[in-house]
Amino acid sequence: MKYALFFFGLLLPFFGNAQTDPMMYQIIAEISPNRIEKDVTTLAQFGTRHTLSDTVSSTRGIGAARRWIKQEFENISKNCNGCLDVFFQKDLVKKGANNRILKDVWVVNVAAIQIGTTYPNQFIIMSGDIDSRISDPNNYRDDSPGANDNASGMAGTIEAARVLSQRSFESSIVYLGLSGEEQGLFGGKGFANYAKTQGWSIIGVFNNDMIGNITGVDGVVSNRDFRIFSEPVSPVETEKARNKRRFSGGEVDGVSRQLARYVHSTTKTYLPEMNPMLIYRLDRFGRGGHHRPFCDAGFPGIRIMEAHENYTQQHQDIRTENGIAYGDELKHVNFEYAAKLTAVNAVSMASLASAPTPPKSVKIGGIVEPSTRLNWQKSEGAIGYKIYWRDTTSPTWDYSRFVGNVDAYTLKGIVIDNYFFGVAAVGKNGHESVVVFPSETFR
Repeated sequence: MKYALFFFGLLLPFFGNAQTDPMMYQIIAEISPNRIEKDVTTLAQFGTRHTLSDTVSSTRGIGAARRWIKQEFENISKNCNGCLDVFFQKDLVKKGANNRILKDVWVVNVAAIQIGTTYPNQFIIMSGDIDSRISDPNNYRDDSPGANDNASGMAGTIEAARVLSQRSFESSIVYLGLSGEEQGLFGGKGFANYAKTQGWSIIGVFNNDMIGNITGVDGVVSNRDFRIFSEPVSPVETEKARNKRRFSGGEVDGVSRQLARYVHSTTKTYLPEMNPMLIYRLDRFGRGGHHRPFCDAGFPGIRIMEAHENYTQQHQDIRTENGIAYGDELKHVNFEYAAKLTAVNAVSMASLASAPTPPKSVKIGGIVEPSTRLNWQKSEGAIGYKIYWRDTTSPTWDYSRFVGNVDAYTLKGIVIDNYFFGVAAVGKNGHESVVVFPSETFR
Protein backbone atom coordinates (compact mmCIF):
# COMPACT_ATOMS: atom_id res chain seq x y z
CA MET A 1 0.00 0.00 0.00
CA LYS A 2 2.78 2.44 0.89
CA TYR A 3 4.41 1.87 -2.53
CA ALA A 4 1.12 2.58 -4.26
CA LEU A 5 0.75 5.82 -2.30
CA PHE A 6 4.35 6.75 -3.13
CA PHE A 7 3.74 6.17 -6.85
CA PHE A 8 0.53 8.19 -6.74
CA GLY A 9 2.42 10.96 -4.95
CA LEU A 10 4.85 11.12 -7.84
CA LEU A 11 2.03 11.33 -10.34
CA LEU A 12 -0.10 13.86 -8.48
CA PRO A 13 1.88 16.96 -9.50
CA PHE A 14 1.85 15.68 -13.07
CA PHE A 15 -1.92 15.36 -13.20
CA GLY A 16 -2.61 18.27 -10.90
CA ASN A 17 -0.99 20.80 -13.21
CA ALA A 18 -2.40 21.30 -16.70
CA GLN A 19 0.71 20.61 -18.81
CA THR A 20 4.37 20.71 -17.84
CA ASP A 21 6.01 19.23 -20.90
CA PRO A 22 9.63 20.38 -21.45
CA MET A 23 9.05 20.12 -25.21
CA MET A 24 6.79 23.16 -25.00
CA TYR A 25 9.60 25.36 -23.74
CA GLN A 26 11.81 24.08 -26.55
CA ILE A 27 9.11 25.03 -29.07
CA ILE A 28 8.89 28.54 -27.62
CA ALA A 29 12.67 28.95 -27.77
CA GLU A 30 12.80 27.89 -31.42
CA ILE A 31 10.29 30.47 -32.69
CA SER A 32 12.40 33.07 -34.49
CA PRO A 33 11.40 36.74 -34.74
CA ASN A 34 14.11 37.17 -37.37
CA ARG A 35 12.56 34.55 -39.65
CA ILE A 36 9.14 36.10 -39.11
CA GLU A 37 10.53 39.50 -40.05
CA LYS A 38 12.06 38.06 -43.20
CA ASP A 39 8.77 36.43 -44.20
CA VAL A 40 6.66 39.52 -43.49
CA THR A 41 9.13 41.58 -45.53
CA THR A 42 8.91 39.16 -48.47
CA LEU A 43 5.10 39.18 -48.41
CA ALA A 44 4.95 42.98 -48.20
CA GLN A 45 7.34 43.30 -51.14
CA PHE A 46 4.88 41.62 -53.51
CA GLY A 47 3.38 45.12 -53.74
CA THR A 48 -0.23 44.06 -53.44
CA ARG A 49 -1.81 40.77 -52.48
CA HIS A 50 -5.35 41.83 -53.26
CA THR A 51 -7.57 38.87 -54.14
CA LEU A 52 -8.23 40.33 -57.61
CA SER A 53 -4.61 41.32 -58.27
CA ASP A 54 -2.10 39.90 -60.76
CA THR A 55 -1.73 36.12 -60.76
CA VAL A 56 0.85 35.82 -63.58
CA SER A 57 3.76 37.97 -62.42
CA SER A 58 6.53 36.29 -60.43
CA THR A 59 7.20 39.41 -58.37
CA ARG A 60 3.88 41.18 -57.83
CA GLY A 61 0.35 40.24 -56.88
CA ILE A 62 -1.44 37.47 -55.04
CA GLY A 63 -0.37 34.81 -57.53
CA ALA A 64 3.32 35.39 -56.79
CA ALA A 65 2.57 35.51 -53.05
CA ARG A 66 0.73 32.20 -52.90
CA ARG A 67 3.34 30.43 -55.03
CA TRP A 68 6.03 31.70 -52.67
CA ILE A 69 4.07 30.46 -49.62
CA LYS A 70 3.64 27.06 -51.25
CA GLN A 71 7.38 26.91 -51.96
CA GLU A 72 8.14 27.78 -48.33
CA PHE A 73 5.92 24.95 -47.11
CA GLU A 74 7.61 22.58 -49.58
CA ASN A 75 11.04 23.64 -48.31
CA ILE A 76 9.89 23.00 -44.75
CA SER A 77 8.64 19.57 -45.82
CA LYS A 78 12.05 18.73 -47.31
CA ASN A 79 13.59 19.47 -43.93
CA CYS A 80 11.31 16.96 -42.19
CA ASN A 81 11.66 14.14 -44.73
CA GLY A 82 8.48 14.99 -46.60
CA CYS A 83 6.28 15.22 -43.50
CA LEU A 84 3.97 17.84 -45.04
CA ASP A 85 1.39 17.32 -47.76
CA VAL A 86 1.43 20.69 -49.54
CA PHE A 87 -1.22 21.72 -52.06
CA PHE A 88 -3.43 24.47 -53.43
CA GLN A 89 -7.15 24.31 -52.65
CA LYS A 90 -9.24 26.60 -54.83
CA ASP A 91 -12.78 27.66 -55.67
CA LEU A 92 -14.08 29.82 -58.49
CA VAL A 93 -16.00 32.84 -57.25
CA LYS A 94 -18.15 34.41 -59.94
CA LYS A 95 -18.38 38.11 -60.69
CA GLY A 96 -21.17 39.72 -58.69
CA ALA A 97 -21.04 37.24 -55.80
CA ASN A 98 -20.97 40.46 -53.79
CA ASN A 99 -20.01 44.08 -54.52
CA ARG A 100 -16.32 43.30 -53.95
CA ILE A 101 -16.08 40.62 -56.62
CA LEU A 102 -15.65 42.67 -59.80
CA LYS A 103 -14.69 39.74 -62.01
CA ASP A 104 -14.56 35.97 -61.93
CA VAL A 105 -11.68 34.95 -59.67
CA TRP A 106 -10.09 31.78 -58.41
CA VAL A 107 -9.77 32.06 -54.65
CA VAL A 108 -6.72 29.91 -53.94
CA ASN A 109 -5.67 28.70 -50.49
CA VAL A 110 -2.32 27.11 -49.64
CA ALA A 111 -2.37 24.14 -47.24
CA ALA A 112 0.36 22.07 -45.62
CA ILE A 113 -0.83 19.05 -43.65
CA GLN A 114 1.23 17.23 -41.04
CA ILE A 115 -0.52 13.89 -40.54
CA GLY A 116 -0.98 12.69 -36.98
CA THR A 117 0.51 9.40 -35.83
CA THR A 118 -2.54 8.16 -33.90
CA TYR A 119 -5.54 10.23 -34.97
CA PRO A 120 -4.86 11.12 -38.62
CA ASN A 121 -8.44 12.29 -39.20
CA GLN A 122 -8.46 14.63 -36.20
CA PHE A 123 -7.24 18.07 -37.29
CA ILE A 124 -6.01 21.28 -35.72
CA ILE A 125 -5.70 24.25 -38.08
CA MET A 126 -3.58 27.38 -37.81
CA SER A 127 -4.38 29.95 -40.47
CA GLY A 128 -3.23 33.34 -41.70
CA ASP A 129 -4.61 35.45 -44.53
CA ILE A 130 -2.68 35.86 -47.78
CA ASP A 131 -4.62 38.81 -49.23
CA SER A 132 -4.39 42.53 -48.47
CA ARG A 133 -6.30 45.74 -49.25
CA ILE A 134 -6.15 49.53 -48.96
CA SER A 135 -8.86 52.20 -48.51
CA ASP A 136 -10.94 51.15 -51.50
CA PRO A 137 -11.64 47.43 -51.05
CA ASN A 138 -11.94 47.10 -54.83
CA ASN A 139 -8.60 48.73 -55.67
CA TYR A 140 -6.48 45.77 -56.74
CA ARG A 141 -3.86 47.72 -58.70
CA ASP A 142 -2.19 50.12 -56.24
CA ASP A 143 0.32 49.13 -53.57
CA SER A 144 -1.17 47.31 -50.60
CA PRO A 145 1.73 45.92 -48.54
CA GLY A 146 -0.47 44.48 -45.77
CA ALA A 147 2.51 44.05 -43.44
CA ASN A 148 0.51 43.55 -40.27
CA ASP A 149 -2.85 42.76 -41.92
CA ASN A 150 -2.09 40.07 -42.53
CA ALA A 151 1.45 39.20 -43.51
CA SER A 152 2.11 38.89 -39.77
CA GLY A 153 -0.45 36.10 -39.33
CA MET A 154 0.71 34.32 -42.48
CA ALA A 155 4.36 34.56 -41.42
CA GLY A 156 3.45 33.23 -37.98
CA THR A 157 1.75 30.24 -39.58
CA ILE A 158 4.81 29.50 -41.71
CA GLU A 159 7.08 29.81 -38.68
CA ALA A 160 4.90 27.46 -36.63
CA ALA A 161 5.19 24.94 -39.47
CA ARG A 162 8.99 25.20 -39.39
CA VAL A 163 9.15 24.45 -35.67
CA LEU A 164 6.36 21.91 -35.18
CA SER A 165 7.21 19.90 -38.29
CA GLN A 166 10.40 18.80 -36.58
CA ARG A 167 8.26 16.81 -34.15
CA SER A 168 5.49 14.26 -34.47
CA PHE A 169 2.04 14.55 -32.92
CA GLU A 170 -0.87 12.22 -32.39
CA SER A 171 -3.37 14.46 -34.21
CA SER A 172 -2.93 16.11 -37.60
CA ILE A 173 -1.98 19.78 -37.92
CA VAL A 174 -2.84 21.98 -40.90
CA TYR A 175 -0.82 25.12 -41.65
CA LEU A 176 -3.06 27.20 -43.86
CA GLY A 177 -2.87 30.35 -45.96
CA LEU A 178 -6.35 31.64 -46.81
CA SER A 179 -7.26 34.01 -49.63
CA GLY A 180 -10.30 36.16 -50.27
CA GLU A 181 -10.71 37.36 -46.68
CA GLU A 182 -11.09 41.03 -47.53
CA GLN A 183 -13.56 40.27 -50.32
CA GLY A 184 -15.96 38.27 -48.15
CA LEU A 185 -14.22 35.40 -46.29
CA PHE A 186 -14.28 33.27 -49.43
CA GLY A 187 -11.09 31.31 -48.70
CA GLY A 188 -12.34 30.18 -45.32
CA LYS A 189 -15.68 29.17 -46.78
CA GLY A 190 -13.94 27.14 -49.46
CA PHE A 191 -11.61 25.33 -47.09
CA ALA A 192 -14.34 24.66 -44.51
CA ASN A 193 -16.36 23.03 -47.30
CA TYR A 194 -13.29 21.07 -48.37
CA ALA A 195 -12.83 19.78 -44.80
CA LYS A 196 -16.50 18.78 -44.70
CA THR A 197 -16.28 16.82 -47.94
CA GLN A 198 -13.11 15.09 -46.69
CA GLY A 199 -14.91 14.04 -43.52
CA TRP A 200 -12.40 15.75 -41.27
CA SER A 201 -12.91 15.94 -37.52
CA ILE A 202 -11.67 19.42 -36.66
CA ILE A 203 -11.04 20.04 -32.97
CA GLY A 204 -9.73 23.58 -33.33
CA VAL A 205 -9.19 26.40 -35.84
CA PHE A 206 -6.68 29.07 -34.76
CA ASN A 207 -7.18 32.09 -37.02
CA ASN A 208 -4.34 34.59 -36.73
CA ASP A 209 -5.29 37.97 -38.10
CA MET A 210 -2.95 40.82 -37.18
CA ILE A 211 -0.43 39.66 -34.59
CA GLY A 212 2.29 42.30 -35.02
CA ASN A 213 1.13 45.68 -33.70
CA ILE A 214 1.75 46.84 -30.11
CA THR A 215 0.87 50.55 -30.39
CA GLY A 216 -2.86 51.18 -30.26
CA VAL A 217 -4.71 54.10 -31.77
CA ASP A 218 -5.94 54.73 -28.22
CA GLY A 219 -2.39 55.45 -27.08
CA VAL A 220 -1.86 52.16 -25.25
CA VAL A 221 1.44 50.41 -25.95
CA SER A 222 1.72 46.78 -24.87
CA ASN A 223 3.79 43.84 -26.06
CA ARG A 224 2.06 41.45 -23.63
CA ASP A 225 -1.68 41.79 -24.19
CA PHE A 226 -3.51 39.83 -26.86
CA ARG A 227 -7.11 38.88 -27.52
CA ILE A 228 -8.82 35.56 -28.08
CA PHE A 229 -12.21 36.02 -29.73
CA SER A 230 -14.75 33.21 -29.51
CA GLU A 231 -18.48 32.86 -29.98
CA PRO A 232 -20.56 31.48 -27.07
CA VAL A 233 -22.29 28.54 -28.76
CA SER A 234 -22.25 26.94 -32.19
CA PRO A 235 -24.63 28.44 -34.77
CA VAL A 236 -25.54 24.93 -35.92
CA GLU A 237 -26.75 23.71 -32.54
CA THR A 238 -30.23 22.18 -32.39
CA GLU A 239 -33.38 23.77 -31.07
CA LYS A 240 -33.40 21.06 -28.40
CA ALA A 241 -29.98 22.21 -27.17
CA ARG A 242 -31.09 25.86 -27.12
CA ASN A 243 -34.13 25.02 -25.03
CA LYS A 244 -32.08 22.91 -22.63
CA ARG A 245 -29.82 25.85 -21.81
CA ARG A 246 -32.70 27.66 -20.14
CA PHE A 247 -32.53 25.13 -17.33
CA SER A 248 -29.00 23.71 -17.33
CA GLY A 249 -26.89 26.69 -18.46
CA GLY A 250 -24.14 26.62 -21.06
CA GLU A 251 -24.79 29.97 -22.75
CA VAL A 252 -21.02 30.61 -22.78
CA ASP A 253 -19.82 27.03 -23.11
CA GLY A 254 -19.87 26.12 -26.79
CA VAL A 255 -17.00 24.36 -28.52
CA SER A 256 -15.31 27.58 -29.66
CA ARG A 257 -15.44 29.05 -26.18
CA GLN A 258 -13.83 25.89 -24.75
CA LEU A 259 -11.07 26.18 -27.37
CA ALA A 260 -10.46 29.79 -26.32
CA ARG A 261 -10.20 28.72 -22.68
CA TYR A 262 -7.71 26.02 -23.71
CA VAL A 263 -5.43 28.63 -25.32
CA HIS A 264 -5.83 30.88 -22.28
CA SER A 265 -4.82 28.07 -19.92
CA THR A 266 -1.89 26.92 -22.07
CA THR A 267 -0.60 30.48 -22.31
CA LYS A 268 -0.81 30.96 -18.55
CA THR A 269 1.16 27.73 -18.09
CA TYR A 270 3.95 28.24 -20.63
CA LEU A 271 4.03 31.98 -21.40
CA PRO A 272 3.08 33.61 -18.09
CA GLU A 273 4.54 36.92 -19.21
CA MET A 274 1.72 37.20 -21.75
CA ASN A 275 -1.77 38.48 -20.93
CA PRO A 276 -4.42 36.54 -22.87
CA MET A 277 -7.75 38.40 -22.93
CA LEU A 278 -10.83 36.25 -23.44
CA ILE A 279 -13.23 38.29 -25.55
CA TYR A 280 -16.78 36.94 -25.44
CA ARG A 281 -17.63 37.82 -29.03
CA LEU A 282 -17.23 36.06 -32.38
CA ASP A 283 -15.05 38.92 -33.61
CA ARG A 284 -14.52 42.63 -33.23
CA PHE A 285 -17.72 44.68 -33.20
CA GLY A 286 -19.24 44.73 -36.69
CA ARG A 287 -16.19 43.10 -38.28
CA GLY A 288 -15.22 39.61 -39.41
CA GLY A 289 -12.39 37.13 -39.78
CA HIS A 290 -11.58 33.80 -41.35
CA HIS A 291 -12.50 31.67 -38.33
CA ARG A 292 -16.13 32.56 -38.92
CA PRO A 293 -16.74 30.26 -41.94
CA PHE A 294 -15.40 27.33 -39.93
CA CYS A 295 -17.71 28.22 -37.04
CA ASP A 296 -20.59 28.53 -39.53
CA ALA A 297 -19.83 24.94 -40.57
CA GLY A 298 -20.00 23.76 -36.94
CA PHE A 299 -16.24 23.58 -36.28
CA PRO A 300 -14.67 25.20 -33.18
CA GLY A 301 -12.83 28.34 -34.23
CA ILE A 302 -11.20 31.34 -32.55
CA ARG A 303 -9.41 34.50 -33.58
CA ILE A 304 -6.03 35.27 -31.99
CA MET A 305 -4.78 38.83 -32.46
CA GLU A 306 -3.18 41.91 -30.98
CA ALA A 307 -5.06 43.71 -28.21
CA HIS A 308 -4.44 47.30 -29.24
CA GLU A 309 -5.23 48.00 -32.88
CA ASN A 310 -4.18 51.07 -34.84
CA TYR A 311 -6.84 51.86 -37.42
CA THR A 312 -4.60 54.37 -39.23
CA GLN A 313 -2.58 51.35 -40.36
CA GLN A 314 -5.47 49.13 -41.47
CA HIS A 315 -7.19 49.28 -44.88
CA GLN A 316 -5.53 52.63 -45.64
CA ASP A 317 -3.89 54.15 -48.68
CA ILE A 318 -0.23 54.84 -47.94
CA ARG A 319 0.03 58.56 -47.23
CA THR A 320 0.80 61.19 -44.59
CA GLU A 321 -1.94 63.54 -43.41
CA ASN A 322 -1.69 66.05 -40.57
CA GLY A 323 1.53 64.40 -39.45
CA ILE A 324 -0.02 60.94 -39.28
CA ALA A 325 1.53 58.16 -41.37
CA TYR A 326 -1.29 56.05 -42.80
CA GLY A 327 -0.82 52.60 -44.28
CA ASP A 328 0.07 49.06 -43.30
CA GLU A 329 3.84 49.18 -43.71
CA LEU A 330 6.72 47.15 -42.30
CA LYS A 331 7.83 49.90 -39.93
CA HIS A 332 4.71 49.39 -37.83
CA VAL A 333 5.25 45.66 -37.15
CA ASN A 334 6.86 44.47 -33.91
CA PHE A 335 8.43 41.13 -34.80
CA GLU A 336 9.27 40.08 -31.23
CA TYR A 337 5.59 40.43 -30.36
CA ALA A 338 4.57 38.51 -33.48
CA ALA A 339 6.94 35.74 -32.40
CA LYS A 340 5.31 35.61 -28.96
CA LEU A 341 1.84 35.20 -30.45
CA THR A 342 3.21 32.59 -32.84
CA ALA A 343 4.52 30.75 -29.78
CA VAL A 344 1.08 30.97 -28.16
CA ASN A 345 -0.33 29.19 -31.21
CA ALA A 346 2.48 26.67 -31.44
CA VAL A 347 2.34 25.43 -27.84
CA SER A 348 -1.46 25.38 -27.84
CA MET A 349 -1.54 23.30 -31.03
CA ALA A 350 1.28 21.04 -29.85
CA SER A 351 -0.51 20.37 -26.58
CA LEU A 352 -3.85 19.75 -28.25
CA ALA A 353 -2.26 17.54 -30.91
CA SER A 354 -0.53 15.50 -28.19
CA ALA A 355 -3.76 14.88 -26.25
CA PRO A 356 -6.30 12.08 -26.60
CA THR A 357 -9.65 12.70 -28.24
CA PRO A 358 -12.14 14.58 -26.05
CA PRO A 359 -14.64 12.48 -24.09
CA LYS A 360 -18.03 12.02 -25.72
CA SER A 361 -21.56 11.91 -24.36
CA VAL A 362 -20.73 13.80 -21.16
CA LYS A 363 -23.76 13.75 -18.88
CA ILE A 364 -24.43 15.39 -15.53
CA GLY A 365 -26.75 14.66 -12.62
CA GLY A 366 -27.29 15.75 -9.05
CA ILE A 367 -30.71 17.38 -8.92
CA VAL A 368 -31.70 18.04 -5.28
CA GLU A 369 -28.58 16.21 -4.08
CA PRO A 370 -25.57 17.29 -2.00
CA SER A 371 -23.20 16.10 -4.72
CA THR A 372 -22.64 16.36 -8.47
CA ARG A 373 -22.44 13.24 -10.62
CA LEU A 374 -20.89 13.00 -14.10
CA ASN A 375 -20.46 10.20 -16.58
CA TRP A 376 -19.00 10.03 -20.06
CA GLN A 377 -17.89 7.78 -22.87
CA LYS A 378 -14.19 6.98 -22.62
CA SER A 379 -11.75 8.39 -25.17
CA GLU A 380 -9.23 6.49 -27.23
CA GLY A 381 -5.76 6.97 -25.82
CA ALA A 382 -6.83 8.43 -22.48
CA ILE A 383 -5.25 7.11 -19.28
CA GLY A 384 -7.56 9.16 -17.10
CA TYR A 385 -9.98 12.06 -16.87
CA LYS A 386 -10.08 15.43 -15.22
CA ILE A 387 -13.28 17.05 -14.00
CA TYR A 388 -13.32 20.84 -14.12
CA TRP A 389 -15.74 23.22 -12.48
CA ARG A 390 -16.08 26.95 -12.00
CA ASP A 391 -18.35 29.58 -10.52
CA THR A 392 -21.16 30.36 -12.96
CA THR A 393 -19.82 33.91 -13.36
CA SER A 394 -16.17 32.91 -13.93
CA PRO A 395 -14.72 33.00 -17.47
CA THR A 396 -12.19 30.23 -16.79
CA TRP A 397 -12.14 26.70 -15.35
CA ASP A 398 -10.84 27.45 -11.87
CA TYR A 399 -11.13 24.09 -10.05
CA SER A 400 -10.23 20.60 -11.15
CA ARG A 401 -9.79 17.02 -9.98
CA PHE A 402 -8.03 14.14 -11.69
CA VAL A 403 -10.34 11.16 -11.16
CA GLY A 404 -8.46 8.31 -12.82
CA ASN A 405 -9.38 6.01 -15.68
CA VAL A 406 -13.10 5.86 -14.98
CA ASP A 407 -16.24 6.74 -16.92
CA ALA A 408 -18.23 8.13 -13.99
CA TYR A 409 -17.49 10.10 -10.85
CA THR A 410 -19.31 11.82 -7.99
CA LEU A 411 -18.03 15.13 -6.62
CA LYS A 412 -19.24 14.79 -3.05
CA GLY A 413 -20.25 17.95 -1.27
CA ILE A 414 -20.22 20.06 -4.44
CA VAL A 415 -23.76 21.19 -5.24
CA ILE A 416 -24.63 21.14 -8.93
CA ASP A 417 -26.66 24.37 -8.72
CA ASN A 418 -23.69 26.55 -7.81
CA TYR A 419 -21.16 25.73 -10.54
CA PHE A 420 -20.65 24.78 -14.16
CA PHE A 421 -18.83 21.53 -14.90
CA GLY A 422 -16.86 19.85 -17.69
CA VAL A 423 -14.65 16.84 -18.37
CA ALA A 424 -11.31 16.55 -20.20
CA ALA A 425 -9.41 13.43 -21.26
CA VAL A 426 -5.79 13.09 -20.08
CA GLY A 427 -3.13 11.27 -22.10
CA LYS A 428 -0.13 9.28 -20.91
CA ASN A 429 2.07 12.33 -21.47
CA GLY A 430 -0.15 14.54 -19.31
CA HIS A 431 -1.63 16.56 -22.15
CA GLU A 432 -5.35 17.17 -21.97
CA SER A 433 -8.13 17.48 -24.49
CA VAL A 434 -10.40 20.49 -24.51
CA VAL A 435 -12.95 20.49 -21.75
CA VAL A 436 -16.33 19.08 -22.80
CA PHE A 437 -19.42 20.67 -21.31
CA PRO A 438 -22.21 18.19 -20.43
CA SER A 439 -24.75 17.83 -23.23
CA GLU A 440 -27.24 15.66 -21.33
CA THR A 441 -28.64 15.38 -17.81
CA PHE A 442 -29.64 12.31 -15.84
CA ARG A 443 -31.19 11.57 -12.46
